Amino acid sequence: MWDVLPDGPQPGGAPLNVAYHLNKLGVGTALVSRIGMDENGRKLENLIDGWGINKQLLQHDASYPTSEVLARMNNGNEVSYEIVFPVAWDFINEVNLIKSHIKPQTYFIYGSLASRNEMTRNTLIQLLENEAINVFDINLRPPFVKRDLLETLLSKADIVKFNQAELEMAQTLFGGSYINEAEQAHFIQDRFCIPEIIITKGEFGASYYKNRQIYHACGNEVKVQDTIGSGDSFLAAFIAGHFLNKEPQEIIKDAVAMGAFIATKKGGCPDYQLQEYEEFNKNMF
Repeated sequence: MWDVLPDGPQPGGAPLNVAYHLNKLGVGTALVSRIGMDENGRKLENLIDGWGINKQLLQHDASYPTSEVLARMNNGNEVSYEIVFPVAWDFINEVNLIKSHIKPQTYFIYGSLASRNEMTRNTLIQLLENEAINVFDINLRPPFVKRDLLETLLSKADIVKFNQAELEMAQTLFGGSYINEAEQAHFIQDRFCIPEIIITKGEFGASYYKNRQIYHACGNEVKVQDTIGSGDSFLAAFIAGHFLNKEPQEIIKDAVAMGAFIATKKGGCPDYQLQEYEEFNKNMF
C-alpha cells in the first residue's frame, strides 16, 4: 500500500515494511498481499522487484484498487491514519498456493488489521493452521477490534508484539485488571499459551517476555524524522535475531536500535546500507 503523507506518497504497510527490513538484514522473505491492476500497483511491484523481495505470492485484483492510507502527522511526530476500504488486500485468497510455501522453519508474520474483511480474514485463519513459527504483530485500530477474532489470532501465535496501549486493551478485553506490565504480559501468555511476548515503548525501548524470563532494552534520544515503519523495522530486527538464534538480550537490544535508526529517516522503507545500521547500533548503547 501507499502511505499518502502531506509531502507525498511513500510505499508502506506493515507486511511490506517488515519484508523490506528483513531483506536488508539478509533474511529472505516472501510477501503475501494483493494489489490492484492500476498505476499504484505497478509502482509498488517495480519497487518490490528492485528490492529483491520474493513476490510470487503477490496477487493482482482487477476489481479493487491498490491500498492507500492517508497519514497525518500529529504533535510529537506521532502519526494518525485513515485506512481506505475496500481495497485489493481485503480480498487475499489462493490459500492452498500460499500454504505450500509455509514450512516448519518459516516465520509466518500476520496482523489483526488484515482481518477486517471476510475474504482475507478467512484466508488468514486457514493459513494459521500450520507448523510454522506464527508471529502476531497486533494492530488494534478501532472499529476493527473484535474480541472473538482477537482470541482466535492470539491462540495461534508463538510470538506476539504489542505496544503498551495494545497490551492494556487486550488484557481488558479478556478480563484482566492488572496494572503492572509484567502481570499483564503474563496474563496474556497464560491465557493463550504464548511462549514469547514483545512490548514496544517508543523512545523508552522495549521488553521481551520469553517464557518466564524478562529482558529489557532502553531507548536513547535520537533526532526523529518520523515514526512511520519504526515498529515494523523493530520487528524485522527481532525476527532476524531470533532466526539466527542470538541471545534474548541481544535480540531485543538490536531490535530497539533498528527502530530508533529508522525513526531518524523518512518513511517506512528508507534507503540505507546495513553498515549504517550496524554503526548506529554500536554507538547507541
